[in-house]
Amino acid sequence: RIAELTERLKVFKKDHASRLGLLKLVGKRRRLMKYFKRTNKEAYLTLVETLQIRDNI
Repeated sequence: RIAELTERLKVFKKDHASRLGLLKLVGKRRRLMKYFKRTNKEAYLTLVETLQIRDNI
């Protein structure tokens, strides 16, 4: 969903409702990834590599 919203916002730059939804999804993912990193470091690193996202938590 994050990738879909990102692509949508590239086309519709003034769609603030979608931008808010994207920010909420990213924040939720960030909190979940932070928890996952604390509890299971190996699986977290595998997931980061699979999703091709930065490990900036």
